[in-house]
Amino acid sequence: MNASSKTLNFDVQAQTLEGETISLNQFKGQTLLIVNTASKCGFTPQYEGLQKLYETYKDSGLTVLGFPCNQFLNQEPSDSEGIASFCQTRFGVSFPLFKKIEVNGPNTHPLYEQLKNLAPGFLGSKNIKWNFTKFLVNKEGEVLERFSPNTDPKDIEPKIQAILNK
Repeated sequence: MNASSKTLNFDVQAQTLEGETISLNQFKGQTLLIVNTASKCGFTPQYEGLQKLYETYKDSGLTVLGFPCNQFLNQEPSDSEGIASFCQTRFGVSFPLFKKIEVNGPNTHPLYEQLKNLAPGFLGSKNIKWNFTKFLVNKEGEVLERFSPNTDPKDIEPKIQAILNK
């Protein structure tokens, strides 16, 4: 963790759906909405709202980062190619998507280890409860809030606008 107890350490790496390993440092200085996703979940239609937020605010400094995860009732069974095809064809997703990761348990991705510690859930719970849990991070890297899976992306929009307008 960084000196600030609520700030992400961006020196974490992740693999894009195309297989390229990148450092999250390339997103430093941007407002981020980080989401664990799945293609066969009841919340999957949220891809549409996430894409709309991205299109609306990307030029103002918002980036949505999608991390597919198969830990919840195997609702992301596809490989990277299948995920990319589904998201592009069905929802026109153009925000960055990454290879499948684990968000809970001993193989939790380092980014999600940080997110869970910096923004615990209900009653201080660290575990991710389900697909489409969202974390809002400001351009300073502060993890401001965790949103439950049933929070519609459009309901986060006022908070994103307030951050971008600071």
